[in-house]
Amino acid sequence: MSNKSKEYMNRIYRWSVTIIRIAIGWHFLYEGLSKIIAGGWSSAPYLAGSRWIFAPLFHWMADSVAITSFVDFLNIWGLIFVGLALIIGAFTRLASGVGALMLFFYFVAYPPIPGFMVSVPVEGSYLWVNKTLIEFFVLLAFIFISSDLQYSLDRLIRRWKDEKARKPVPDIPSDEGKSKGRREAIKDLISVPALGAFAYALYRKGKWDSFEEKLLKVEGIDANSGATLLQFNYATIKELKGEVPKTVINYTDKNGQPAKFELSRLIMGGNLIGGWAHARDLIYVSKLVKTYHSDEKVMQTLGLAEKCGINAIITNPQLGRIHKKYKHEFKGKMKFISDCGIALDFQKGIAMSLAVDSDALYCQGEITDRWTEENWNDPVPGRTFEQRMELIRKGLEEIRSNGKPAGIGAHRIEAIRKCVEYGLKPDFWVKTCHSHNYWSAQPDSPWQDNMFDYDPEETIRFMGTLKEPWIAFKVLAAGAIKPEDGLKYAFSNGADFVCLGMYDFQIVEDVNIALEAIAGAKERTRPWMA
Repeated sequence: MSNKSKEYMNRIYRWSVTIIRIAIGWHFLYEGLSKIIAGGWSSAPYLAGSRWIFAPLFHWMADSVAITSFVDFLNIWGLIFVGLALIIGAFTRLASGVGALMLFFYFVAYPPIPGFMVSVPVEGSYLWVNKTLIEFFVLLAFIFISSDLQYSLDRLIRRWKDEKARKPVPDIPSDEGKSKGRREAIKDLISVPALGAFAYALYRKGKWDSFEEKLLKVEGIDANSGATLLQFNYATIKELKGEVPKTVINYTDKNGQPAKFELSRLIMGGNLIGGWAHARDLIYVSKLVKTYHSDEKVMQTLGLAEKCGINAIITNPQLGRIHKKYKHEFKGKMKFISDCGIALDFQKGIAMSLAVDSDALYCQGEITDRWTEENWNDPVPGRTFEQRMELIRKGLEEIRSNGKPAGIGAHRIEAIRKCVEYGLKPDFWVKTCHSHNYWSAQPDSPWQDNMFDYDPEETIRFMGTLKEPWIAFKVLAAGAIKPEDGLKYAFSNGADFVCLGMYDFQIVEDVNIALEAIAGAKERTRPWMA
C-alpha cells in the first residue's frame, strides 16, 4: 500500500473513531441534562427494581434517602462529565473509564437475560447483549486508543506541547507547515460544531416542550410531561402515607390443621389486567386495556403494588401464565386468588387454578348467582338445584383438600343467602358492595349493566350477620364512583377487605385513600372478621 493510500486510510480511521466518540458523548450528555430538565428525577426506582446478583446492594441503596441522593448526584454529573469530555475529546481516557464503570453498573442492574429484564421498560428486544453492553465495550476500547488516532482537544494540546518543547529556538515555519498545522487544529476542534449542534437540538426540543405544555394548558389537560413511567411512579410513591395493613383468614390446610392466610386489606382486581373491563357501550376499551397491559407492564404494576403493601390479586385462572411468570422472573410474592370462572364450570376452574398453583380459590360470582337460582335454565340437562349446590360444596372440599382457602362469591345477596341456607361454609365471601349514589344507577331500569350490587342495604344487613371474612368487590361500580367514596362506603359498612381494579398510575393514590377509609371505619356496625 502506498504512503498516500495509508494516509487516506488513517484519515478515515480518525474520522470514524472521532464520530463514534462524539455520538456516545452526545448520548451521555443528554442523559445527564434530561434528568436535570425533567426535575425530581431519582435513581431509586431503578435501583429498587433490580433482580440480578447485585440486587441486594442496589435495594440497600434505594432504601436510604441519603445514599439515593448521593447516587443521583453521581449519576447526573457523571453522565454530564463523560458526555462533555467525549464530545470535545478532553480527558478522553479518564472519561471513557468513568463511563465504562457507569455502564457496567447499569448492565448488572438490568442484564438482558431471560428472567431478569421485566422491571424496567426497554425500547427493543435483547438477549444477553444490549446497547449498554455495546457502549461499555466501545468505551473500554477508547481507554487504549491513542489521541493520535482521533481528532480531539487532547490531540491538539499534545501537539502544541510537543511543538513547544521540540526546540528552544524553532525554525521559521514554512507557509505549507503553517497551513497544515491550522488544518489539523481545525480538525481537533471538531467539538465546537458538535457542541453547537447539540445545543441547537436541545434548544429546539425545549421549544417543542414549551409549545406542547402551552397547548396542554390551553386545552385544560392535566399532563405529566418529560418523565418516564418509572419516574412518574416513584414521584407518586414518595407521597405514600403507609403500607396497606394485613391480617389473616383462618382456614384448614390439607392435613386438617388450622392455618392462616395472610391478606392485605386492599387487594388488586384482575379485570383491567386481564382485559375484562366493564366498558358498557365503549366496545374498544377491552382491546385498549389488553394492549396497555403487556406482560412487562403487568409485572411492573404488581411490583409497585407490592411496594405499597398490597399482597394479593383476584383474577381468572386464565392469567395463571402471568402468575407463574411473575413469581419466576420478577421473584414477586404477590398471592393469586383465583375466581375459578371458566365457562360456568366451577370444577374445571378449580382444576385450572390448582394447575397454576393459585394461592386461594373461590366460586366465581356469576357461577354462584346462576347456580343458586332454583328456576334457572341450566344448560346441563336434568341437573337440579340441589345437584348444583352439591357441586359448590364438593368444590370447596376439593380446594381445602389441596391446602388452599376456599371461598364463595356473588353479585346478588340472594345467592349468598341461598348458600347459607343450604349450609355451605366457605372460608371467606366475595360479594359486591356499592351504593346507588351515582347518576347512572337505575334500579328499576331493565338495563342494569352499570349496577353490580342490586340491593346495597340488604347486602350490608345480611353480610353483617355472617362470621366469615368478607372481600368486597365492584366497590366503584366499575368506575362510576370515586375511590374516596367507594372505599369509605365498603369499609364502613362491614367489608374486611376490598378488591379494587387499578392501573399502575392509580395504585399509590388508591392506597392512601384506602388507609384513610380503614382508619375512619371505627364506627362500623359489623366487627372486623379478619
